Amino acid sequence: MNLNKESVVSFLKQCQRVLHVSKKPDRDEYLNVSKITGIGIIIIGVVGFIISIIAQLLGA
Repeated sequence: MNLNKESVVSFLKQCQRVLHVSKKPDRDEYLNVSKITGIGIIIIGVVGFIISIIAQLLGA
């Protein structure tokens, strides 16, 4: 991998641009993301539990 001064400066400029464009989520946005993530975790847990119960019933 060839690291030179120009590539490092270019990378830092790109990082600065991303940080400039990004914003901190407000309370409503944070709560919505938290709810959706929680629901996803619960769904995955329920599916795993159902698969586990079916496997036990089949005598695996």
